[in-house]
Amino acid sequence: MDLKRIHNVYFIGIGGIGMSALARYFKFIGKHVAGYDKTQTPLTEELSGLGMAIHYQDDITAVADGFKNKENTLIVYTPAVSVEHEEYQYFLAHGFEIKKRSEVLGLITKDSFCLAVAGTHGKTTTTSILAHLLKETGVNFTGFLGGISEDFNSNFVFEGTDYSVVEADEFDRSFLRLFPNVACITSMDADHLDIYGSSEELQKSFIEFTNRVAPDGALFVRKGLPLEGITYGIDDDADYCIINLKIENGSYIFDLVMPDATLIDVKFNKPGRHNLLNGLVAFAMALHAGVSANKLANALATFKGVQRRFSYKIKTEDFIFIDDYAHHPTEINAVYDAVAEMHPNKKTLAIFQPHLFSRTRDFADEFAKSLSRFDSVLLLDIYPAREKLLEGITSEWLLEKMNNTKVKTIQKSKLINEIKEQNPQVLITMGAGDIGLEVSKITKELQNAH
Repeated sequence: MDLKRIHNVYFIGIGGIGMSALARYFKFIGKHVAGYDKTQTPLTEELSGLGMAIHYQDDITAVADGFKNKENTLIVYTPAVSVEHEEYQYFLAHGFEIKKRSEVLGLITKDSFCLAVAGTHGKTTTTSILAHLLKETGVNFTGFLGGISEDFNSNFVFEGTDYSVVEADEFDRSFLRLFPNVACITSMDADHLDIYGSSEELQKSFIEFTNRVAPDGALFVRKGLPLEGITYGIDDDADYCIINLKIENGSYIFDLVMPDATLIDVKFNKPGRHNLLNGLVAFAMALHAGVSANKLANALATFKGVQRRFSYKIKTEDFIFIDDYAHHPTEINAVYDAVAEMHPNKKTLAIFQPHLFSRTRDFADEFAKSLSRFDSVLLLDIYPAREKLLEGITSEWLLEKMNNTKVKTIQKSKLINEIKEQNPQVLITMGAGDIGLEVSKITKELQNAH
């Protein structure tokens, strides 16, 4: 595909976090960009504000005529959209060039020095930290992030084209379209079993991804994963290792052991050891790309965070509200551990929106166990995303598996009253569905109360 002959780019599912980053990129380089999404969100409104025409009904007549010229129009779609989609079928029937988001990302980044972050957890935070480190140390790069970085207030960063920073997404085997020079794998927990069928098949896909790293490149892996690579970890003699870890005023202070040197008293402000590990591997990847270790350590201390990744919405002496994207039992455990470490002995209330019927079914026992660790839990209805109803798989069904008497299902409209009634010291919202749209309402209401 020759991007030079492409004047128009049309996105089916433009509101997705990965799709919207690509849309920003094409708009930035001067292409005409438009798209469809099923739901209007603050993100799609932002894209509209940049001059992208977006509509919310699956209706080919809503697509401007300029995007119906197959000679100079590229169609980008997300696997989350059904192949039965009317617009998708129109472009398919009329011979348009149609590509998945991952294919386009691979083509854009192929000619750059590509730094790719893979793993079932931690991709978005790690890519955001890596982008921050490169920006602060003056590296010429383009970043496609899987979340809204609080440092850039965007999921797209353009500082040049020599390097690229991308999320290597395992969903639908998308990461096998990339050409990384340096890559990392943060985790390989079972997930997306609706795609892979088994954890063994998922692991095979990660192994295939490692084979895509350039022969003269580098692969970083969390120590303990069954993969060959440069290891990183905490107090475990990894190649890049954090030792002498302590907490001071809500920040981590530690020594960072590298293969040939040690940095003393490095600072990182994002809570949670999972985030600390994300920061460590981002540091190692940037170092391998040729940046000075001391400059990177200084930049690591100024990383602000990513929206919906252990984000403090309210933080006072008597009340804390944290929002997180956690939608897998391992991620919920990481949030709980971070809360317990940073805010010990405080009464917690977790609000969780399960994401996908299949994931809820596949990991029901693990979800029940991880959620039961919180003092009190409110369960919203399952967010279906791309799926149709699975008979018998409901939040009520999940509740029955929990070993916690202080748990109930609830409707969004009743959340605020229930929160006020329970009056927790620490409130946590979690989930990858539309629970994020409730966060601003909760924040506004509780800020007035506190």
